[in-house]
Amino acid sequence: MIRVTHWITTVCFLALVLSGIEILISHPRFYWGETGNVFTAPLFQIPIPSSRSTVITGYGFVMPDQNGWSRYLHFQAAWAAVLTGLLYAINGFFTGHIQRSLLPARANLAWRALSSNFSDHLRLRRPSEAEAWSYNVLQRLTYLVVVFVLFPLVIWTGLAMSPAIASVFPVAVTVLGGQQSARTIHFFVSVLLLLFLLVHVLMICRAGFWRRTLAMITGRIGA
Repeated sequence: MIRVTHWITTVCFLALVLSGIEILISHPRFYWGETGNVFTAPLFQIPIPSSRSTVITGYGFVMPDQNGWSRYLHFQAAWAAVLTGLLYAINGFFTGHIQRSLLPARANLAWRALSSNFSDHLRLRRPSEAEAWSYNVLQRLTYLVVVFVLFPLVIWTGLAMSPAIASVFPVAVTVLGGQQSARTIHFFVSVLLLLFLLVHVLMICRAGFWRRTLAMITGRIGA
């Protein structure tokens, strides 16, 4: 079940990244508060051309507008990711995967153990064969933050941008500072998740891309 949810989440995340980039291109300006538009001073702006002529970006051309299909794909992929994440969490809790593979041992949370592990990462020390098939303490802490902090936060901020959610659960929006604040937070959390994905893939490549990928597909360690 862990492998199934892993690959479904991978497909959903790639769809969310692709559609999210297209949505970003339609309005690459970010604000803070409840409202924000082309007549409002942005908090910051991504220096890319827009797909809408009304959005002033400083470029002399307008990108093709792909906002329709990208929003539809983003919405569908997001709900698929949410359901898959719930399935992962429930299955991981009852099978002991979370407790066994993600929760670090108390001894590994000591400063000496953390600093030693961090130093090994900075020096790009290749782990031993035994170490390579289990998560070290930094990996466990990172996965816990991604699974139980970043993913819930990106879902929450995504829902907070919905007018329907805002009308039914206004506190879910106001606690974030408004819908435009939710969009800005959503962007930064998405960037962190994308960085996590890139580092994740890089570490797989260092450990042996095809061997690790086949193991995640077949479930056979060392395949």
